[in-house]
Amino acid sequence: MPKPRFFPEDGRLPTGEKLKGDVERHLKNNFVAVIALTDVYTGSRPPEFTNAGDAKEKMKRWVGQNPKFHPHAAQYEFEAWLLPYWSRIQDRSGNRRPPWSQNPESVDHDCPPAKRLKKLVRSGSNKRSYVKTRDAKAILEGQDLALSAAQCPELKAFQNTLLSLAGGATI
Repeated sequence: MPKPRFFPEDGRLPTGEKLKGDVERHLKNNFVAVIALTDVYTGSRPPEFTNAGDAKEKMKRWVGQNPKFHPHAAQYEFEAWLLPYWSRIQDRSGNRRPPWSQNPESVDHDCPPAKRLKKLVRSGSNKRSYVKTRDAKAILEGQDLALSAAQCPELKAFQNTLLSLAGGATI
């Protein structure tokens, strides 16, 4: 089974020729595949991508037709994938507000999931700030990602790419 190696970008995903060069460099180093994962909402104005499909198409265009390149995008942000664990978010924030949507990946550009979570946590009885690395880990710890994948098609596609490349059965 291939062992994954992660190369996080400090900030946003490289675009255009920079992304193509990064992918080609990794593949020359005998990697089985390169998986790119970005949020649709990158903070750029105007937005770089309109939705996950647009993000994946642009990444494919930038890199070219390479069967070893697998682009993925969180619709609209990674935090959308946390929203199926609403009771854990409520417990962590001390806020009993109902979920914003039954479709976590529909929480959009106008007020993306991370901004909403920051407001929710700040207004909750626990009076703390939302910190992505700390709180996302605490929300997901011990949870079955199948719950989120069932509600978030983009997460399911990402998981299936990982499973397929590892020789496992897809979900």
